[in-house]
Amino acid sequence: MTNLEKGDNAPDFTLLDQDEHPVSLGDFRGRRVILYFYPAAQTPGCTTQACDFRDSLASLQGAGYTVLGISRDLPEKLRAFRDSDGLTFPLLSDADHAVHEAYGAWGEKQNYGKTVTGVLRSTFVVDEDGKIVEAMYNVKATGHVARLRKTLGLAAA
Repeated sequence: MTNLEKGDNAPDFTLLDQDEHPVSLGDFRGRRVILYFYPAAQTPGCTTQACDFRDSLASLQGAGYTVLGISRDLPEKLRAFRDSDGLTFPLLSDADHAVHEAYGAWGEKQNYGKTVTGVLRSTFVVDEDGKIVEAMYNVKATGHVARLRKTLGLAAA
């Protein structure tokens, strides 16, 4: 599996959102998109990261970005995550991790000192033409949105 780099075409996909509606990356052509891959809904780190995106959403949208969260969770669990934490952006279900693999967000990682295969917490910024502008792998949940905002040249939320 290879990592995506700046200038690569973002792999297109269609996934179900938390309400079981299909969402395709192509639906956002002409807009900038932030895709972030996270390990599991309703876990401490993933909740911190999702709430950071929620709290920055107005300013990200004001700068022309759409945020999409992607995990292996089924829509039912994504609905519960959205509802429990007041998340206001789409959460997409990639249960077979095919989209994770297409983006290089699936592979070996260290978990409590053991090598395991799973989700590599990663974020991608896609431009209006479907090209990768930023590819950030193995990001930390805490403080990630602030670092992303700095990378994108956006003021603090």
